[in-house]
Amino acid sequence: MATTIKLPDDIVNEAKRYGAVYSRSTPKQIEYWVNIGKIAEENPDLPYSFIKEILLAKAELEDSQVTTYEFGEKS
Repeated sequence: MATTIKLPDDIVNEAKRYGAVYSRSTPKQIEYWVNIGKIAEENPDLPYSFIKEILLAKAELEDSQVTTYEFGEKS
C-alpha cells in the first residue's frame, strides 16, 4: 500500500541526485536509505560496507546467482 508523505525539499533533492548516480528513482533512493538506516539501527556494530555486502548477497541469492560451497578436496 503506497502512502503519501511530506518530506523537506532538501531531502528530496538530495535523494534525486543520489538516485541519478545509482540509477534509482527518487522514491527508490529514499526507500534504499530507509532500509539501510533500519538495518544499521537494528545492528549498530555493523559497518555500512558490511550492510551493503549483505544486501548484495541477499539479492544474488534471490536471483539464483550463487553456488553451493563444497568443503574438502576434490579428486
